[in-house]
Order: sequence, then C-alpha cells, then structure tokens
Amino acid sequence: MPKHGHIRKGSLQFYPRKRAKKILPRVNWYSINNSRKDAGLLGFIGYKVGMASAYVKDNTQHSFTKGKRIIIPISIIECPPIKILSVRVYKNGKIVREVLNDNIEKELKRKIKLPKQKTKKIEDFFKEIENDDVRIVVYSIVKKTGIKKAPDISEIGLSGSINDKISFIKEHYNKEIVLKDFINDEFLKQGLVDIRGVTKGKGFQGSTKRFGLNLQQHKTEKGVRGPGSGGPWHPARVEFRQPMAGQMGFFTRTTCNNKIVSLGRISENNINISSGFKHYGIIKNDYLIIAGSIQGPAKRPLIITSPLRSTKKQIKKNYEFLELR
Repeated sequence: MPKHGHIRKGSLQFYPRKRAKKILPRVNWYSINNSRKDAGLLGFIGYKVGMASAYVKDNTQHSFTKGKRIIIPISIIECPPIKILSVRVYKNGKIVREVLNDNIEKELKRKIKLPKQKTKKIEDFFKEIENDDVRIVVYSIVKKTGIKKAPDISEIGLSGSINDKISFIKEHYNKEIVLKDFINDEFLKQGLVDIRGVTKGKGFQGSTKRFGLNLQQHKTEKGVRGPGSGGPWHPARVEFRQPMAGQMGFFTRTTCNNKIVSLGRISENNINISSGFKHYGIIKNDYLIIAGSIQGPAKRPLIITSPLRSTKKQIKKNYEFLELR
C-alpha cells in the first residue's frame, strides 16, 4: 500500500499559535477550587530566577537511589510578598460587585487609573455577600526583588467556604501576604504545583523549526525546509491545518505537577551564589525550588497554582534539599 500522506503537523490544542495577550495568563479558578481541601490562596505570583543543579537526598519509596545523595536539575522562583488590590464578588460567572483597597503602593498608582470617587468600605461590603464566589485581585511588591518597580497584577482565587474566604480577606486585607500563606504545611504533604506563564519568544520562524517537519530530499526544487505539497488544486485554498511559517514562542503554557524540592526565606537559608544568578542577580525574598524546568526566560513573571490533576507518580517523589551544585 502507498504511504499515507498528511499535511498537518503540531498539536491543534495550541491553535492559534500567536503571541500571548498578557504576560500573566488567565486562570480558571473554578476548576482549581476543588483540588484544595483547606482554606487559603489558590495561587501566587513569582519570578523565574533560572535553572541550576542541586544535591538532594532521595527519600522516595522503592527508588533505586533511595537514601543516596544525587544530583537533579532544578528551577528557582523568587516570590516577593503580594498585597490585596481589590475584592471581587462573582455571581453566575460574572463580576457583580468590587471594592478597591485605598492603601496601595505608590508604584501601582502610576500604573493603573484609580476611580475619583471612593468606593464603599470593606466592612460594609462583606455584609452584602451571601453565597457568591469571592476572589481577590493582588499585586506583587516586586520592588523588593531589584528586577523592576512596577508591580504585576493578577486575580487569585480562594479555597474553602464563603466564611473562610471572608475571614482570610479580613486577616490579610492591609497586610503583606507571603509564600508561606499559600504553601503551608498541609499543602507540602502533596508537594505539587502548576506553573502558568509565557514561554521564551523566538520571533518569526519557518515551518520546519516551528512544527518539526522532516527535511525534504536535497534535490527538491521548491526548498528543503518547506512543507512540500500544500494539498489539491480544488478546492483552491490553503487549509489552516497546513504547517506555515509564523510566530514561535511567547505562548501561554502550563507545566503541570512540578515537584517542590524546597522553599524558604533568604534570610534564614541563603542559597545565593557569590556572583549572583545569570541574567537575574541576587535573591532577596522568599524562594521556591522545584524539580525540572519551567517555561520562560529569567525574570519572567509566573503564576504558581495548586495542581489541577495531581498524579501519584509525582506525589510519591520525596527529595531533601542539601545544597546547590
């Protein structure tokens, strides 16, 4: 039988392959809400420091290297504190009420337009909330990192009952929320996070690099790195499934079930190298170390969330962080 030809390459899951609209992606908090049993934040804002190699002690059950000192690739994320910008109430998937926090950073006032009229107080706002969904809009205090001054803003969902959400907002309304408020001891028992962010941009690329096509025979008249036949003459049109040249990189992607190796505060456990991390500098705040790689270049803002679909294979991994290699 003749070889079956096809014109499509690459997954249609990521169609269309165009640049991301926002540097911090949108998150479906409804689906993640069911993945966490305790009350608290469902996400946090972090900044990618880079990759490194680390010495860890493998405590994974039934592992060939159990109890031994091994080297694994890791990614480091710096997580400066965040603060609440506003509180939103959702009903049937739409925003019905929102109250703005008056006590915000001056760098944020330069970035966004604030309403001239003052909104109602947060105490009066909580009295109107019934059985709706409540979320918070937060901003990162990124000036504490030394990367930049302008904060990044994102909406973060809350887990628990409506009373748990209201009590969390009351407790942290005018306070700095740190990484430990998101990844607590209960969360660390599972030890998995999803990372949402924008990948490294590579600009306009050809179809071979963009879709992984095989090279044509070297005597091909119309180019070695092209897609070959574009389909029949009739219907006389180019189908959208054809692998064409275009934008590559700077896409919104999610890496699921990243294993937490360690987290801490730089004042308690200094993991900085003497010259600073390449293209980033020195870590000054809380940090999160996860096994493997994540998307984006250094200094790229990321959203760290609770895992949507945790797997037993990743949960059973257990690494004790020793030192950077």
